[in-house]
Amino acid sequence: MRKKIIYYILPILAVIACNEDFTTTPAVGALSDQALQNAQGVDLLLTGAYSALDGVVNNNGGNGFAVSPDNWWFDVMSDDAHKGSTDGDQADLYNLETYSFTPANPYVLGRWEALYGGVNRANAVISVIEGIEEGDFTQKLAEAKFIRGYLNFELQKIFGNPTFISAENYVNSEYNQPNPGSIWAQIEADQKFAMENLPDTQSEPGRPTSWTAKAFLAKTYLFQEKWQDAFDLLQDVIQNGPYGLNDEFVANFRAGGENSKESVFAIQFVADDGLSYNGNIGSTLNFPNALGWCCGFYVPTQDLVNAYKTDSNGLPLLDNYSDTDVANDYGVESDEPFTPETGPLDPRLDYTVGRRGIEYNGYGVNPGKEWVRNSFADLSGPYLPKKNVYYAGEDINMGTGGWGQQSPGVNYNVMRFSGVLLMAAEAAAELGDLDTALDYVNQVRVRAKNSTYVQAEDGSPAANYNIEPYDSFPTQEFALKAVRFERRLELAMEGHRYFDLARWGPTFMKNVIEEYITNETQTISNFGPKVSPFKENMVRMPIPTTAIDLSGGVLTQNPGY
Repeated sequence: MRKKIIYYILPILAVIACNEDFTTTPAVGALSDQALQNAQGVDLLLTGAYSALDGVVNNNGGNGFAVSPDNWWFDVMSDDAHKGSTDGDQADLYNLETYSFTPANPYVLGRWEALYGGVNRANAVISVIEGIEEGDFTQKLAEAKFIRGYLNFELQKIFGNPTFISAENYVNSEYNQPNPGSIWAQIEADQKFAMENLPDTQSEPGRPTSWTAKAFLAKTYLFQEKWQDAFDLLQDVIQNGPYGLNDEFVANFRAGGENSKESVFAIQFVADDGLSYNGNIGSTLNFPNALGWCCGFYVPTQDLVNAYKTDSNGLPLLDNYSDTDVANDYGVESDEPFTPETGPLDPRLDYTVGRRGIEYNGYGVNPGKEWVRNSFADLSGPYLPKKNVYYAGEDINMGTGGWGQQSPGVNYNVMRFSGVLLMAAEAAAELGDLDTALDYVNQVRVRAKNSTYVQAEDGSPAANYNIEPYDSFPTQEFALKAVRFERRLELAMEGHRYFDLARWGPTFMKNVIEEYITNETQTISNFGPKVSPFKENMVRMPIPTTAIDLSGGVLTQNPGY
């Protein structure tokens, strides 16, 4: 495993420390841009911009757990995950899960301010470089623009109508900019500059390359349904780039697989060593209620587990996966008998979801309710997360002492090569190229088939695993359904599901969520009664009330809120 690059925030970065709320004015008495217009100053400022990728910036507002770049709490608003814990713990997130939130929700504000704090750090780099008359800082400028483009992409996909803060706005303290529409054009401009000016390789993991920028520009096109533009770039990345699928699916979530050939771009985390905090603060909640851990959040849904059922040919049940449930132990105490599912399952299930009776990340066989923090009256369900929980013995990703033990150093893969393949498959299917779509989906499925399966204590497969590639995509409608379903299976519990549903359209998302509520209520009987109706405007988050107030009314609210 390559050593992680650690983004320390140095005292010199006080130049932007008071400047991360887009409504504030620059710090008085801080280092001037002129003092930083040199190689060392640029490197320090750029380090500060990278450090903001974890969401932890000065003047963080809202809920502190909301800043996490893995977007796990958006999964809670999809059909993939429940909040977990007890209903009353993190009530603001419970309101999001049950679709009863408002623009004043602190989780919404927390992510907004974290992202704009990062944008302003990137703008600080850009503005300083633009003031340097001697030397070539093109690559550093490209890195800063990639960071700004990535953070603005997050703002765009979350809020739909964010404001764009330029480097010139930053320099002139003109933070109260209107939000008249999307900022896709500005995002594309940053990503194109990065693509054209970054090197093909970097000596340190965590820094973007030209290939990274090309993949993200393609994703930007995909979100705008510019299918041909997206497909052309993705084809180049797939055919000529340095990436590939890891032999083992689980390698993407193990310490030894970090910054591997499958990692297109990953946010670098290190475990809290008691001296500095570089772990994923949002994921400190997302451990089982066992082995000295707290707090039992981010638990998979029954609906997600059901999606991993396969037919006798090893293929997903695209249209009827939820007709029957995978056997679960909801309502069953750990000292009561339980028989796990015996029907055929996709092997990725047990690397994604912690199920009773199945080995859990090297810590032993999951005993069920004993490891789940809830009563049977809460909306938590019987499952545990696995992808974001470090494995036993991987001390490099385990913090020290108390909550420090849960300051996980597990990198967050913002984009994996399997995701690139599936984006290309989606674009191909939209363009009517069903053979290419089939090829890319099958590459992902064959890797899952050939991976080592989770083992039972006797060394045999822990469940009846059965997965095969598709023989064909007979129609475009079938191809799109298969590609979308495959994205869920491959990328579940990685923070993508809510945004996929949203970009596939308000009506599509509303139908999926309504069906999910019905399905989930079959397992958790009080789920449906506690959930408010999903509204189509919820495909994007509201602009935080605090942001609108601080802007003096310059910002306008999204429709429906």
